[in-house]
Amino acid sequence: MHMKKNTLLIFLIFTSLVTYAQQKFTVSGTISDSKNNETLIGVNIYVPNLKIGTTTNEYGFYSLTIPEGEHEFEISYVGYESILEMIILNDDSKNNFSLKEIGQELQEIVVSGKKGRLNIKTAEMSINKLSITAIKKMPVVMGEVDILKSLLLLPGVTNAGDGASGFNVRGGGADQNLILLDESPLFNTSHLFGYLSVFNPDVIKDLKLYKGGIPARFGGRASSVLDIHQKDGNSKGFHVSGGIGLISSRLLVEGPIVKDKASFLIGGRISYLKPLLELSQETADTSLSFYDLNSKFNYKINDENSLFLSGYFGRDAFALNKHFSNNYGNTTLNLRWNHLYSDQLFSNLSLVYSDYYYRLGMNVRKYAWDSGIKNYNIKYDFKNYISDTFTLNYGLNGIYYDFNPGTINGIGASTIDFKQLDKKYAFEPAVYVDAESQISEKIRISYGLRYSLFYRLGNSTVNYYANDNPVIFNSDLQIYEKAKPVSTKQFGRNEVIKNYNNLEPRFGISYQLNDDAAIKANYNRMVQYLQLISNTTSPTPIDIWTPSDNYIKPQIADQVALGYFKNISDGDYSVEVESYYKKIQNRLDYIDGADLIANDAVEQIILNGQMRSYGVEFMLKKNEGKLNGWISYTLSKSEQQTPGRTPEEIGINDGKWYNSAYDKTHNLAVTTAYNVNDKWSFGANFILQSGQPATYATSSYQYGDNLIPDYSLRNQHRLPLYHHLDISATLTPRKNKNRNWKGEWVFSIYNLYNRHNSNYIEFRYHNTYSTYTYGIVPSVNYNFKF
Repeated sequence: MHMKKNTLLIFLIFTSLVTYAQQKFTVSGTISDSKNNETLIGVNIYVPNLKIGTTTNEYGFYSLTIPEGEHEFEISYVGYESILEMIILNDDSKNNFSLKEIGQELQEIVVSGKKGRLNIKTAEMSINKLSITAIKKMPVVMGEVDILKSLLLLPGVTNAGDGASGFNVRGGGADQNLILLDESPLFNTSHLFGYLSVFNPDVIKDLKLYKGGIPARFGGRASSVLDIHQKDGNSKGFHVSGGIGLISSRLLVEGPIVKDKASFLIGGRISYLKPLLELSQETADTSLSFYDLNSKFNYKINDENSLFLSGYFGRDAFALNKHFSNNYGNTTLNLRWNHLYSDQLFSNLSLVYSDYYYRLGMNVRKYAWDSGIKNYNIKYDFKNYISDTFTLNYGLNGIYYDFNPGTINGIGASTIDFKQLDKKYAFEPAVYVDAESQISEKIRISYGLRYSLFYRLGNSTVNYYANDNPVIFNSDLQIYEKAKPVSTKQFGRNEVIKNYNNLEPRFGISYQLNDDAAIKANYNRMVQYLQLISNTTSPTPIDIWTPSDNYIKPQIADQVALGYFKNISDGDYSVEVESYYKKIQNRLDYIDGADLIANDAVEQIILNGQMRSYGVEFMLKKNEGKLNGWISYTLSKSEQQTPGRTPEEIGINDGKWYNSAYDKTHNLAVTTAYNVNDKWSFGANFILQSGQPATYATSSYQYGDNLIPDYSLRNQHRLPLYHHLDISATLTPRKNKNRNWKGEWVFSIYNLYNRHNSNYIEFRYHNTYSTYTYGIVPSVNYNFKF
């Protein structure tokens, strides 16, 4: 009996010791730039002896739960000096780190991993991050740095031609991209009708493009998410930076309100095209201009609470001979509260407002047309670092939409009566949960579910049609025509007209072959409740957004992807190969001759179809050395099908699959940067894409005095091959090191060999006319900082 008691006592003591030895504690904190306290996104925190690690979130916060004891922490971020620090862990601990930049001039933030290494261990794939520094070194038109145009150098991303706004991801339309600036959605991202984007590169801290594997916290678009964050502002000292270019200038002012606790940032950009146009007799009566204003204020109340207020305001103005005028732009505002409930539970509450406005003035006809879309969004997101192998993300949000399809007003002594097209309202709530888990040393998975709902709301009049068909088929003429409503119904304000709900699952898995290679796969479903009513391949200010309703169904996109990822020579090189297949239900197409402008019954001109796209993407990156850059190539197909609803109907292109407007079979991009020394650096880009699908006139016939073209099937032909080579040189004077004022000169040539890339082909009187936007464009810019 005595022996049994001793044995039991020894067992209990041993168990207690083991339990104590296995006790874990949490290390958490924020990581920032030592010069300005700007929090850094995606910094790597790694514990070598445990072979575990994490990265900072969108607000620079990290949390890691590990066994007690003495551990070496390795903190690394490209462009910054790495930190190796020993931490003795016997209780939960807060450890904030400041990283020092590696002697780079005029470069605030570099967004990437150490030495550009791919993160082999995570299940994350189909995601691209771009360095702001690298973007600023890319040759661009007129020397104007453009974040959206830099995306065209990535695999799976194409454009609709020179001067076109927006971008296409994996064969999807530009309207299927969710573009967020500090969580605020932007519905038009172009200045000067696509010449530039609205993003001032001086104020941007981080950008990430999700082409697939999209986290469950994002929803509302069918193709991709571009998540962009503004800088917070320097809380250590007052600084000014900017640039002077050929068509616009920039200025950024930032500094502390309360040192190390509160700061502000105000950035502006303005064009001076109007005086340049007035120098020419041909354009003296033409006015063209734009301006931007970015702002951000933040206040760190204490270690657990921070407040952020950020906003953007931009406008474009165009006038032609005082007969025509056009104004459009975005306004956004976001108030955020970061709260740390514990060392393992981070939260963010956001109140978001976004307004896209468009005005078209026809002074000759003495009327003006106004339209736009507003949305109000409240969202609450949580990130729970449960253990070193399990992280949980969850949250909810609700968006209220206010659509103005068109308001028509008379100008001056106009005889045109005021007319308001029915305004449309909608509400889109959603909840989500996302998890990241390490199953074994080699396998990691991510999985999540988003549940979204959509309510199309009154106040508006709804048309009803015979057989519920707003479009009828004329079998004699073999054409589609508008149906006449058989009745109407008036719905009151916030009365539900139609509702939808959808489950949107997400899943990803990574299998680590070794320390430098992995195979990954993912699946995600995205639902888009908003549709862009447009008959152009590239978004224009005149395009109208409309909500899903009785006749316009939400787009449902399912995408699967499989990839191979490998680091070579300790990350000096990296290789990414991905294949994907995407199918989208309920993609709209338009009947021939569709009239989209000021149409109060768009259901009468649209047909319901589907899309599919598939392809293989390849990317080889050189991350280290004086010469670095990447080569990307995509082989892909993007198709659309709009079959007839009955055997008698022809649909579009006889109901067969046909090239979508975004189909680019081949897409090759090469970008390089070469740092000769601390004074000179050079860059070059080369882009080659298959010609954009087009519908040509294949013949014509005479009708009275008019020559009528006879067109081929939709998108049966292509524009010529698209390609151009751009180069740049950056001069950084060595005297920068010894003075507060630091400047650099950027010389660039866009389209070095003067390629005339066709935007479209026009047929007139048996002749063909090709139009293009740019020939060779040399430029010079001066950037400064003090």
